[in-house]
Amino acid sequence: MKKSILITGAGGFIGGFLVQEALNRGYDTWAAVRSTTSREFLQDQRIRFIELDYDDQDRLQETLRDHMSHWGRWDYIVHNLGVTKSTNYLDFERVNFGFLRSFVDALQATEMTPEVFLMMSSLSVMGPGDEKNYKPFMASDVPLPNTFYGVSKLKAETYLQSLEGFPFTIFRCTGVYGPHERDYYLMIKSIKRGFDFSVGFSKQMLTFIYVKDLAVAVMDALDKGPLRKAYFISEPQAYTQQQFRKIVCQELGKKFVIPVTCPLWLVKLVCRVAEWIGKVTLKASTLNRDKFKILKQRNWLCDISEAQRDFGFSPKYSLRDGIREAIAWYRSAGWL
Repeated sequence: MKKSILITGAGGFIGGFLVQEALNRGYDTWAAVRSTTSREFLQDQRIRFIELDYDDQDRLQETLRDHMSHWGRWDYIVHNLGVTKSTNYLDFERVNFGFLRSFVDALQATEMTPEVFLMMSSLSVMGPGDEKNYKPFMASDVPLPNTFYGVSKLKAETYLQSLEGFPFTIFRCTGVYGPHERDYYLMIKSIKRGFDFSVGFSKQMLTFIYVKDLAVAVMDALDKGPLRKAYFISEPQAYTQQQFRKIVCQELGKKFVIPVTCPLWLVKLVCRVAEWIGKVTLKASTLNRDKFKILKQRNWLCDISEAQRDFGFSPKYSLRDGIREAIAWYRSAGWL
């Protein structure tokens, strides 16, 4: 019998690729959206849509009971809903932690607990890490987030861990890039214009995961992975800003780029100003005080051996391969 899957946050950058990978595997695929959610990248006619109101627990449970009576429970749920930037830091708590708790409570109350509930978390739950010897984050390390975003994700993780017997899997993803994504796109666009901005003068080791590799890993973990574990998800190799710039330049065909290294004090000032402008205009800025702590982090290395062992995690895209494909999409979409 065909497996069924629900993907929350389906209208977002990662969500669209999760939906597509689920369809590729023949799952009965449901996309959780709101009335205001963009469906630009959810055009496949096989997608089934459901609107969930995480702010209203009674209405949420009513929707789940109605689904249960008509369709039964989902075999898998991927909770991809989250806020990465906001004009109000309380939104991190409300959405990243509060909505997850409301959703999980509603699933249990309506007897809709799936076989596997996979939560998309972030490497940011770990905090700065070892910025002297650049030791990779290990599964045994204690999370010590230093951002509102990281704290909210860790609270969500901790809530799942507190529920005895609840069948969760947690993905702590590093920087996710690819078609449709906008933050790394801005970096690529800047390099195309001839400038590459980096933060701080000390060595910084960056890690990435291409969005298609992430989608494959999610589905593999649902199918094969053991429960009640958290995994780091990253390409095995780390890169410096200079290596990132070189790859982007080569794939753009750009021969000359001016590297601009911004001191931390200046980046901090810019982030504060951008945050203030965002609050005044009521438009969340990519740069803010929380993002500054992420930008200044020197070490993004993480150990992926448990994911490799438990469900065969093996990214197919190198950074060069992913950047090439992303740039091709940005060009075809008129972004570059």
